[in-house]
Amino acid sequence: MGQNRRRPNNSPPENEAVFRFYEELNDFLPPESRKRDIRYAFGGRPGIKDPLEALGVPHTEVDLILVNGISRGFDYRLCDGDRVSVYPVFESLDLAPLIRLRPGPLRRTRFVLDVHLGKLARYLRLLGFDTLYRNDYGDPELVRISVEEGRILLTRDRRLLFHRAVTRGYWVRSTRPERQVREVVRRFDLAARIKPFHRCAVCNGIIEPVAKGEIAHRLQPLTRKYHRDFSRCRSCGKIYWKGSHYERLLERLEIGH
Repeated sequence: MGQNRRRPNNSPPENEAVFRFYEELNDFLPPESRKRDIRYAFGGRPGIKDPLEALGVPHTEVDLILVNGISRGFDYRLCDGDRVSVYPVFESLDLAPLIRLRPGPLRRTRFVLDVHLGKLARYLRLLGFDTLYRNDYGDPELVRISVEEGRILLTRDRRLLFHRAVTRGYWVRSTRPERQVREVVRRFDLAARIKPFHRCAVCNGIIEPVAKGEIAHRLQPLTRKYHRDFSRCRSCGKIYWKGSHYERLLERLEIGH
């Protein structure tokens, strides 16, 4: 199989290492570099994160690096002749014996989304996931929220994931909201933790049961007549009930319940 050769600008080709990226990490590479060895020329002994990102792969998408068959962290300094295998985040596998490159597992799954993912934010909230979104979040604020609150940064702008402070992030591949939510659920192994209509689609607040008599004056006549069980958002007061829209939503997202 052919090999590609990459070298950083203005760096003398004193040394050379071979990189191989696996699974969805290939999405970040140009077509001619995917699923094959990439010969990378470099000078000195750079930290391994630098060539990863020079080749186009955000560090937030990487969970395991093997150098000559040995797991290494981002502090590893690249040597001449190294063979580097780079793997994506494994949410459902136990990599405890190896060096995972993130601070810990994402079992408390919370998100913050960029401006391009408003419909995805709504869907994630309706499935019960703690999801922050505003259409005026700037890049610095997204990074700050992700770091300070330990939230996974979901974005359509892969440049955001190159920010050194970001440790939890994911580039959403699909452009269609229904596919995006299925992609995220699969990517982070969330199917077993779906709690439909647990969070408010509007404000991300918690939804809790409310007595029909307490909110009857706010209901349309047919809704008041045909439904008994209601919930209300603690934060914004929006009222929810399991009408036909409930089943249609879950069917459209193709997610079991």
